[in-house]
Amino acid sequence: MKERKLTRLKGYNYSQSGYYFVTICTKDRGEWFGSIEQESMNLSRYGKIAHDFWAGISAHFENVGVDEFSVMPNHMHGILIIEENMVGNAYMRSLRNRTKMLLCKIIQQYKASVTRTINSLKNVFHFGWQKSFYDHVIRNDRSLDNLRQYITNNPLKWELDIENRKGNSPHKNCVDYYGEIIGKKKEVGNAYLRSLHR
Repeated sequence: MKERKLTRLKGYNYSQSGYYFVTICTKDRGEWFGSIEQESMNLSRYGKIAHDFWAGISAHFENVGVDEFSVMPNHMHGILIIEENMVGNAYMRSLRNRTKMLLCKIIQQYKASVTRTINSLKNVFHFGWQKSFYDHVIRNDRSLDNLRQYITNNPLKWELDIENRKGNSPHKNCVDYYGEIIGKKKEVGNAYLRSLHR
């Protein structure tokens, strides 16, 4: 089935200061990045690449900080901090073009770098990411704390993770799953939640 074109939170400027929670899944949720062993994430060679590129985001984007993050078998979670408005920057010139906003540019570059590096390895030519990504604009300390705890404890609850194809998540969709983690069930910022798991 053809994937729907996904959009960010309507009318929101993704270059402005704030904390942003991001989830990026591998294509078809293939478990490229390693495995959960004794409730701990054991990174594969590819998982280490995904980890190291995320850790290095701040070196490539001025005024962008990396907060809590983790790489799971088939996805990664991270909190990014955009520390100030970048007035005059190309990312700010057109609110109509969401792909030029800073958060989107960061994720685009991250995904491209990981893909290029993994596929340059011997006998690997087909790694890919799922189209688009999930984001949530973190609006309060409660949500920030909840998301940090979720990221840290994700390996402990892999069996209940909705991204785990073999798991036993009690949630029927991502709206409920991520909404419960964030602490506000109806506060979802992305069409990813509304369409990806239909």
